[in-house]
Amino acid sequence: MTNRGKIAVTGVAVGLLLWWLTTFWIALAVIVGVPVIAYLALDPSQRNRLRRVSRKELGR
Repeated sequence: MTNRGKIAVTGVAVGLLLWWLTTFWIALAVIVGVPVIAYLALDPSQRNRLRRVSRKELGR
């Protein structure tokens, strides 16, 4: 399994655990909020690079 796959599986597991331990809205806020905050923490050149790499991989 690739590193991205492992991260995705871990994220889903953490999301389900949070959903079970807390309310749906808190779990949803964490699941959506963490990637958004991480993306916004990047500087503009890193965001452009991330978008460019993502588009290239979609064409494969």
